[in-house]
Amino acid sequence: MNALVALCHFCELHGPRTLFCTEALHPPSPSPSSQAGAPVPGDRDGDREGEGLTMRANSSATQRGEMCEGCRSLPASHPGFVSIDDETGIRFLSHQHPRQPQLFSVVRQACVRSLSCEVCPGREGPIFFGDEQHGFVFSHTFFIKDSLARGFQRWYSIVMVAMDRIYLINSWPFLLRHLRLTIQSLQSTALKVFDSEQGVCPQRAVRMNSVFSPAVFPHQRSGNAARSLTSLTQHPNLWASLHSSFSWLLKACGSRLTEKLLEGAPTEDTLVLIERQTEQEEEMSCWEGAEGGGAKSQRHQSESDLGHDFLCDDAKLDELPGPKFRSLRHLRQVIGAAEFRQLVWHVLMGNQVIWRGADPGLIQSAFIVLKSLLPVGCVRSVPYSAQYEEAYKCNFLGLSPDVAVPAHVSSSEFSVVVDVIAKTGCQTAAITEDNISALYQFTISSANTQPTDRGPTLLNKLEVALSNENLSVDVVSHCLLCLKEEWMNKVKVLFKFSKVDGRGREDTQKVLALLGTTGPGEEDNVRLLKFWMTGLSKTYKSHLMTAVRGGERSPSQ
Repeated sequence: MNALVALCHFCELHGPRTLFCTEALHPPSPSPSSQAGAPVPGDRDGDREGEGLTMRANSSATQRGEMCEGCRSLPASHPGFVSIDDETGIRFLSHQHPRQPQLFSVVRQACVRSLSCEVCPGREGPIFFGDEQHGFVFSHTFFIKDSLARGFQRWYSIVMVAMDRIYLINSWPFLLRHLRLTIQSLQSTALKVFDSEQGVCPQRAVRMNSVFSPAVFPHQRSGNAARSLTSLTQHPNLWASLHSSFSWLLKACGSRLTEKLLEGAPTEDTLVLIERQTEQEEEMSCWEGAEGGGAKSQRHQSESDLGHDFLCDDAKLDELPGPKFRSLRHLRQVIGAAEFRQLVWHVLMGNQVIWRGADPGLIQSAFIVLKSLLPVGCVRSVPYSAQYEEAYKCNFLGLSPDVAVPAHVSSSEFSVVVDVIAKTGCQTAAITEDNISALYQFTISSANTQPTDRGPTLLNKLEVALSNENLSVDVVSHCLLCLKEEWMNKVKVLFKFSKVDGRGREDTQKVLALLGTTGPGEEDNVRLLKFWMTGLSKTYKSHLMTAVRGGERSPSQ
């Protein structure tokens, strides 16, 4: 990541100062001369020589004369710290100031603004500022306890400077979470030193009993201003530890978000996944910021893992222990063609699908296979639970065999229950994992009286592909993907026509006929379209509503 992390301090004598800075140096691009063995400008020896000259290059004699102990981290003769990433060849360099004069002025301005005008309410916490010319800054200000300072505390900030505004904003939850860990470590260490010093000599009583005069005050203030962060924390390897933390932060922040080339517009599934991931990161950061956030964040994380397992894929399917369903065709072969059609019909209609059995791995594999029939936005899954969950919470629910389904659910036409019953008297050692029918018996029950053999059209086409043994599992998967994209496009047209434009029922019927959803199975097709409409991404809906409002305003303007 092309960014820079710096620790800044507000000195009572000299104002805002940069204490410690970590930057990343990318390896030079290969050239014919370097491949032939010629020395490359900026090699390791040259860089180490430049690292030793960092302080002398960026600090004049006047600047060194103005620096007190509180403004200095490493002496001018110190070569700094270097870490090399073996995978990428990137070098992370740490010293009091950046190597390049241009970066020195950028960091200096970020330091001054973070400790003067760009401050969040309470003077402690994160804030974002910057511009295209001087870069964008993520700043987190905080206090460190000091028994000799005014107010018994000193003001610091950690800033990350980058030219990419979007990347820095998207990294806000990640940066906030990890910078708080570094800040809390510094504060807790300094608090122990503060308590021990106060126990030996309480400064509050000393100051109240001392004689105050204008002549003595400047000397008292000058004597208390020159305490370094090392003395405040009594950490012998403080700067090496900060170098490790800042280097890891730059590396992790650069690798967590990667650019991906998309051929065409992103699909609705991609947009929904991005939105859900963003919401989870924001909620986690909110829990961590609240009092007692640790327990709440753990509870929220467990609920998130339980209710949003939509990120499961084929890799997760292979990791499940014991017998499992491999594909839709495998599921159809095990439970039977008629039962499979009934089950898939309920899935496509948005009804609650309940699997009840003693094998959580088998039930989860069934959900992974069945979820491929729906857009990601329509999936709400609880893989395995010891109690019943209402349909508004999940449309895929796994239950242990001793959990009773409520009467209003079992008698409802909007749910289907699949009981997985283990067969007795079979030798499991001689049975392969794929031969699930030899291990379990499946019973499907539902109060639905509507025939499922007419539609929807998507199900009819899917069954034709599954029954064709000449098509491999991968070909059937691509066929299903094309069918889902086709029907999602129909959903978008219907949403625009009925929800956004507010057309009447007669006009909507004409659109349905134009989309090819009328005829046999028309009722099922309409139900499918309405259910899938709930899976549209917020990004698409917001874009559509904005475009419509803009079109309404343009004629009047």
